[in-house]
Amino acid sequence: MARGRQRFEITPAVLLKAYACGIFPMAEAVDDLRIFWVDPTERGVLPLDALHMPRSLRKAIRRQPYDIRVDTAFAAVVDGCAEPAPGRQQTWINAQIRSLYLSLFREGFAHSVEAWEGDRLVGGLYGVSLGAAFFGESMFSRRTDASKIALAFLCERLMRGGYQLLDTQFLTSHLARFGAIEIHRDEYQALLAEAVEADATFYPSGAGTSESVLQLFSQTS
Repeated sequence: MARGRQRFEITPAVLLKAYACGIFPMAEAVDDLRIFWVDPTERGVLPLDALHMPRSLRKAIRRQPYDIRVDTAFAAVVDGCAEPAPGRQQTWINAQIRSLYLSLFREGFAHSVEAWEGDRLVGGLYGVSLGAAFFGESMFSRRTDASKIALAFLCERLMRGGYQLLDTQFLTSHLARFGAIEIHRDEYQALLAEAVEADATFYPSGAGTSESVLQLFSQTS
């Protein structure tokens, strides 16, 4: 993993250029003012043409335990992702990173998928959209399967919207259950170069219902 410490002001425009080059920012901790750039040798991606949905998650989606919304509480999702969680007591989301992604959201380059239980936000994820590439940043869950269901709804939205690349940055066991894999930086760069030059929409028609998600996954699993 290559890292480079921040030596200049990072603006939303700089951040988008970084994503187009295949690098992304992180901080060591929430109270660390410094930011470093990350360019992993092995990159996690979730191939949209080879998605897999575990049977238990299909059952959960059919029950419709949560109301899934898009872009209604972006800042709250980022804050949820920054909370300590089992196995993750420190967050890489410091104040500057939070501010940068809120700016990208206001400019239409960042999005959130949210799981609501009544009027309570119980899980979700957020990421950056550039061309036909979506860069997943982080997810959180306060209820069973909340982040997994949000991820399933994200994948459906990306597939129907014409996206070519879903970048997960790193590979985790959670993502592997959906079919995520690791590819070498060179292969990733080739996919990225093509995806950022293509067109896609984050708001495709017909997306966003439990039925539409299950239908699409039945064609890929």
